Amino acid sequence: MTRRLLALLACLWFAPQAVARAAPPTLDEVRAAHPASESRLFDRHGVLLHEMRTDLTRRRGRWVAFGELSPRLRESVVALEDHRFFAHHGVDWLALAAAARDTLLGRARGASTITMQVAAQLDPTLRAPARRSLRQKWRQLQAARALDARWSKREILEAYLNLASFRGELQGIDSAARALFAKSAAGLDAHESLLLALLLRSPNATPAALAARGCRLAPRVAPTVDCARLTRVAQAALRSPPGLRAAAQSAPHAARRLLRPGGGDITSTLLAEAQRTALDSLQKQLRQLAARNVRDGAVLAVDNASGEVLAYVGNGGALSSAHHVDGVRALRQAGSTLKPFLYALAIEQKLLTAASLLEDSPVNLPTPTGLYVPQNYDRTFRGLVSLRASLAGSLNVPAVRTLMLLGPERLLERLRELGFDDLERDGDYYGYALALGSPEVSLWQLVDAYRSLARGGGRTPLRLDGAGAGASTEATAGRRGASFIVGDILADRDSRSRAFGVDNPLNLPFWAAVKTGTSKQMRDNWCIGYTTRYTVGVWVGNFDGAPMWDVSGLTGAAPVWAEVMRALHATDAPAPPAAPPGLARRPVRFAHDVEAPRDEWFIAGTAGDRPGLRRPAAMAPRITYPGPGSVLVVDPDIPPAAQRVFWTMRPARAGLDWRLNGQILADDSWQPRPGAYTLELVDAARQVLDSVDFTVRGALAPAAASTTGKGTRVGGGNQPR
Repeated sequence: MTRRLLALLACLWFAPQAVARAAPPTLDEVRAAHPASESRLFDRHGVLLHEMRTDLTRRRGRWVAFGELSPRLRESVVALEDHRFFAHHGVDWLALAAAARDTLLGRARGASTITMQVAAQLDPTLRAPARRSLRQKWRQLQAARALDARWSKREILEAYLNLASFRGELQGIDSAARALFAKSAAGLDAHESLLLALLLRSPNATPAALAARGCRLAPRVAPTVDCARLTRVAQAALRSPPGLRAAAQSAPHAARRLLRPGGGDITSTLLAEAQRTALDSLQKQLRQLAARNVRDGAVLAVDNASGEVLAYVGNGGALSSAHHVDGVRALRQAGSTLKPFLYALAIEQKLLTAASLLEDSPVNLPTPTGLYVPQNYDRTFRGLVSLRASLAGSLNVPAVRTLMLLGPERLLERLRELGFDDLERDGDYYGYALALGSPEVSLWQLVDAYRSLARGGGRTPLRLDGAGAGASTEATAGRRGASFIVGDILADRDSRSRAFGVDNPLNLPFWAAVKTGTSKQMRDNWCIGYTTRYTVGVWVGNFDGAPMWDVSGLTGAAPVWAEVMRALHATDAPAPPAAPPGLARRPVRFAHDVEAPRDEWFIAGTAGDRPGLRRPAAMAPRITYPGPGSVLVVDPDIPPAAQRVFWTMRPARAGLDWRLNGQILADDSWQPRPGAYTLELVDAARQVLDSVDFTVRGALAPAAASTTGKGTRVGGGNQPR
């Protein structure tokens, strides 16, 4: 005991002359080294959209400047922790002497000042898990003197309250005030301030113990505090583990894409008003559709010129079945939303015009897995219809016939150019169902692609953060013309009214091109459209794939699309797009009055005053049977001569030959034998137009009696073996 007393007296004698060797950091350096555990996402104008925890090791709030601290809080902390704080120079020698005296008498107590505690916070070597050694105490005295010499008292108190731990994982006055009292540090009253000051010394004390100590000390440190009220405040604030509620939560999925641990706050391209409108509109629509088994949705709005994202709503929040799922990026079946790109490509390639007539009649297409028989949504057929009427009315059979002209591979290539990066299979895999949106795509990809139509076929990447624009892709004259014509069709109210009625939510008080889409069994519902200024896309459905009940494009996604579009153009109606060079508007008349005469847009060199029927003769022939990778099985119970495989192509064309494993065949049938084969379709110059690989399995039966007729067709791999 005597040795410890002498050591403390030595500190008391020599410490006033001590000078720390290493200068302490500046307050700005300390602020930078202690970021908040929550990162914030701001809109383009600095409006807070979302706050998200990115540091799971601690719960530290934002740094609060001295002037933003409640005066009552400052007074209570100084009174309880270091009442001579503004008088001493970092070390309270009177408190040290009293501590030495009490130590001599066996009543050990601390004498650390606020400055000494800050010094220990800044230097990890001065933090001791238990009682500090004399050497550590000496170094802490030196550090406190140096800190007091360089920092003002305001700066020291500011750092103390921002670095101190209050309760549980709460570090810093901002997190403590928000978690315990749901208010900022500037708004703390006398009772809350006293309670926080008490927590600095006893962070784990019970509410009753803290209130009792506060009642004893209040007459000296906070005379205006009422003991009964202090008890109620302590019970209300500390009866459960503290939780810190985010300051804003209107863009969770955008925040997850942009905010990173240690990355700090981010300013996005989002527009707070657009984000709020999109979220409110989606939630209102989901509430109205709840009885029709619709639980989820997503909205994406972008600026056409810059590609900047204005609204990013990944789902309906609390109304969603899975609020963590990002519906903007989730892959869902496209439905009819891919048709504009199909027709744009056919127009660009000069295979069709907006006035070309297509057959809307039953068609059976053989595929490796059986016949594909496309149907229109209303199960009826209209005979001859123009491309304009087919696209505006979202007819399925004419779209399939158009894909027969192009071939699936050509459309796939264009879709990948437009950013549909998940279409990784070949044309044989998707087949003609590609025209009806069988692949899975994301709302992000669809909005990006429709924005390309709005820009005349050119493309730049969409942007959610403040980074510079990415590389751009310029459109050819043909693509610009085709994009304009497709946009003109999608904005044509008269043509659209034949399928959707005159009064529908797609009709806005200004020019807008828009397309709806519904996937198989009503699992997904889309509405994507654009003006000359903005592109907006909406999806509604269920993340678990459950079908909706009687929900179409007009009743599902379209009302949200229309409301967001109106809000974006509330103060400035957009002008219609101007026709690019190379287009001509000509009057057309249809034979047999299939459709009423009208003026129509044409790419140069494609105009005609009497449109004719276009059949898929221009399509390159493809092998339709057997399909790629097919497994054929011979039946041992049937004589080999009676079993035949019949090759098929589409469209049929004379002058072509079949070549099997390098040998030209005499006709379009073949007697199968077990083995691996490559079948090729070749022209007169022996150039390969298409090829498939297939396998024949099974055992041949012994020669049997002769058979008559054309033989028995060999089945595929699902035949019993």
